Amino acid sequence: MRIIISGGGTGGHIYPALTIADTIQKIAPEAEIRFVGTTHGLEKDLVPRAGYPIDFIDVQGFKRSLSPDTFRSVYKLFTGLRDAKRLLDEYKPHLVIGTGGYVCGPVVFLAAVKGIPTCVQEQNALPGVTNKILSRFVKKIFLGYKEADKYFAGKAKKIFTGNPIREEILNHTRTEGLKCFGLDPKKKTVLIAGGSLGAASINKAAFHLEQNLSGRDDVQVLHATGKNNYDAYVKQIEKAGGFQSNIHVSPYLYDMPKALAVADLAVFRAGAIGLAELTAKGIPSILVPFPYATANHQEFNARALEAEGAALVILDKDLDGDVLQDKVERLLLHEEELAKMKTASKKAGRPKAAMEIAKQAIALIQNRGIRDSK
Repeated sequence: MRIIISGGGTGGHIYPALTIADTIQKIAPEAEIRFVGTTHGLEKDLVPRAGYPIDFIDVQGFKRSLSPDTFRSVYKLFTGLRDAKRLLDEYKPHLVIGTGGYVCGPVVFLAAVKGIPTCVQEQNALPGVTNKILSRFVKKIFLGYKEADKYFAGKAKKIFTGNPIREEILNHTRTEGLKCFGLDPKKKTVLIAGGSLGAASINKAAFHLEQNLSGRDDVQVLHATGKNNYDAYVKQIEKAGGFQSNIHVSPYLYDMPKALAVADLAVFRAGAIGLAELTAKGIPSILVPFPYATANHQEFNARALEAEGAALVILDKDLDGDVLQDKVERLLLHEEELAKMKTASKKAGRPKAAMEIAKQAIALIQNRGIRDSK
């Protein structure tokens, strides 16, 4: 059973692809999985590190406005189609899966034209352009948010699965998290993270919050500033006279699964996979969508969770220390509201999404009888 998975550019497309690949390997250890990406995206490092072979095609995305670069993008589209055809002819996959990003366009489209079973996984509540185009050709679309359904045309079967998350997210207990970070089991834990690179606006507001929470005996903070922001943040703390031991600041949380295991409340951006991990653990959240995300899709993600009662949303332009502190203090003070949000978050979570996607994808092969005949 030969499978190609294509998706790239950002971690938001690559990590779901890797999770799907890992889950397929558990169901069907004999499956041969290859990735297709570009040399410009994170996939060139992340995929080999995860142990999968990867091939590269020469393609680039289109800007949303007409520019001289548009002509180069058109040229690259044809080179990408040529490269994709070569790979499909050489590898002869039984299934092609796309997880978003312009790189998957030529591969999934050509596979569909050739009659190879195809499907795409869309992470966001507002779908990306590539997946919207591909939806007219593929057999199945796996939706991270049910709100995305209305944006897809074509005859593809749309299945609300939720977003695939790493298995280790679910495998750690609160006790393990407390021990890992040296936290107090009697205090509520606020987890603050602005994505892998950090977020300047969240850090600025968090500093004000942490100044006011420092020394409290009912709450503790676990805050990842982002590597590039850490040194400046520490200097700011020192200039303010330091924080008490209930405030834990680090550049990056290498053991995020254990951090999530201990969190009672999270302050996050609104990337699709981060939110899938929060809801899988039933963690209430205060979300600050990244304002420059393509087509403002992070706000769509955040509003979807807000509508479920699992999150509060603060737009980046409205965020400051007082606003953040007001919302955090309100939830810490009103435990019944926090408990309702926790229940709503758990209800919104789809911890078995990866398994459902893997089974539904493999079914496309089995329905054609390819697996039995090879």
